[in-house]
Amino acid sequence: MIQRTAARIEAHTPENTPPTWQSLLARSVTSPEELLRRLGLDHLRLGQGAQTGHQAFPVRVPEPWLSRIRPGDPDDPLLRQVLPLAAESEEQPGYVRDPLRESDAIPAPGLIRKYRSRALLMVTGQCAINCRYCFRRHFPYPDHRLAPEQRDQVIATLKASPEINEVILSGGDPLAVNDRLLAAWARALATVPSLTRLRIHSRLPIVIPQRVDDALLEWISECPLSLVLVIHVNHPREIDDTVRHALAKLRDAGVTLLNQSVVLRGVNDDTDTLSQLSESLFEAGVLPYYLHAFDPVAGAHHFDVSDDEARILVRELQARLPGYLVPRLVREVPERPGKTLLDVGMEGAGTGQGQATVK
Repeated sequence: MIQRTAARIEAHTPENTPPTWQSLLARSVTSPEELLRRLGLDHLRLGQGAQTGHQAFPVRVPEPWLSRIRPGDPDDPLLRQVLPLAAESEEQPGYVRDPLRESDAIPAPGLIRKYRSRALLMVTGQCAINCRYCFRRHFPYPDHRLAPEQRDQVIATLKASPEINEVILSGGDPLAVNDRLLAAWARALATVPSLTRLRIHSRLPIVIPQRVDDALLEWISECPLSLVLVIHVNHPREIDDTVRHALAKLRDAGVTLLNQSVVLRGVNDDTDTLSQLSESLFEAGVLPYYLHAFDPVAGAHHFDVSDDEARILVRELQARLPGYLVPRLVREVPERPGKTLLDVGMEGAGTGQGQATVK
């Protein structure tokens, strides 16, 4: 469907016109062999384990992201986030398919209710990029994706829950959906009296910054709810001039920009990288928000950084950066009423004591 839509768009696009985000998405690299060939790494042998990982969770890398990966470097931190490895086929005790037990928190199709004042809508199962560490890499999207015809049911459920003041559009990646549908959702949500904010969790402005186009900015500017966009950046090299330009347009439209990262082995598990990430985000007008401790999802154990190691990293960030540039180290624990803030205080470090809940 995406490929056919992009082909129709390109057929009516004048020459020398910049590609649309839809066409860039449709032209994503979708095999590990092609990914390695494009980067001059086709001499590497992935092995059967990597092929098994690809079959279970397909490779998807859009062109703008691919252009930021260093050719010839098998350890590039951006490549590591998208390339399947043999380790993905290894079973490890404690690493499960649904680490956050989200299947227990779905009161209606496409609606996840884990916290008292927030509800999450899964408007799509599609992503622009398939991150190998994704905690939803095994999520049964076909069973829970929210169809447009179910909108009235969702709105009725929200109106019957006046304690909910914020709705989060998630997925997949909600910005992989066309803007007509997103605008319709925004209008419908604005009819719920208790709602004051609409939050969007998206990686698309990072991996395909062309997604921030006039159609997106139009419905965002018209949305009567306060709008928060939480992007997902793990490494400072994910932010280039095209990304900075896209984020600037969102800020000009009145969107509050936050970032959440995941601490990942071989990607950002050092203080220099995390410090530079916070500085780069702030320069781009984005406030560091959360640094997530690793969720034990099956197939991604090779990314795991222990909570004690993560605490040390955050303490070192506190010594280098002003407080507003230090993301909060959190873990999402099933059935708790909010993110669990991991204590990084100097005393008792590494004991697991003194955790608090972030509302």
